Amino acid sequence: AIRDISHDPTLRETIKLKDGRTLSALQMQLEYLEYATRYVDSISPDPATKDVLARWTDVLTKLESDPMQLHRELDWVIKRTLIENYMNRHRLSWRDPKVSLLDLQYHDIRPDKGVYYRLVANDHVDRTTDDETIEQAKHVPPQTTRARLRGEFIRQANLKGKDYRVDWVYLKLNDPERETILCKDPFQSHDERVERLIRSF
Repeated sequence: AIRDISHDPTLRETIKLKDGRTLSALQMQLEYLEYATRYVDSISPDPATKDVLARWTDVLTKLESDPMQLHRELDWVIKRTLIENYMNRHRLSWRDPKVSLLDLQYHDIRPDKGVYYRLVANDHVDRTTDDETIEQAKHVPPQTTRARLRGEFIRQANLKGKDYRVDWVYLKLNDPERETILCKDPFQSHDERVERLIRSF
């Protein structure tokens, strides 16, 4: 379902839910927003929470009426605008290899190579964060999620010169006698198994 939805720029692709309803991803997001808004209205939200809800509302409103209004804010719309402008300027079709190359170059994460970074440098993108915050996030994971576990495992393994493998949900020392530790809950920031493994280095 995720693949079908992600390949639909019209935002009309629907999926059948377990409760029998058929909704588009946008309709689901609107429901999530409604639940989140109700919850936030029942507490005393901090300014950051209010800002998130305001941005979320703005994005969904624009997606409903005309997604291209988000040509400075939303990644897929930024990329589509860039590619369509390039195609129009050079009279190319979606099948042209130059268009495919531009598509790839947009996602090059090297600041000196990626097309996205050129758009940022030329003030064609509205960013929600800055380079300093991004750099800090590379080294200090969110402390209330499993990213804290993963980050601490990697830090300690590097300090002790241990060979390891990690992905979103598992941690493993490259030692046949060590178990793979699955961390399935994204909001679990403490796990005795991981802490025990780190202590054993």
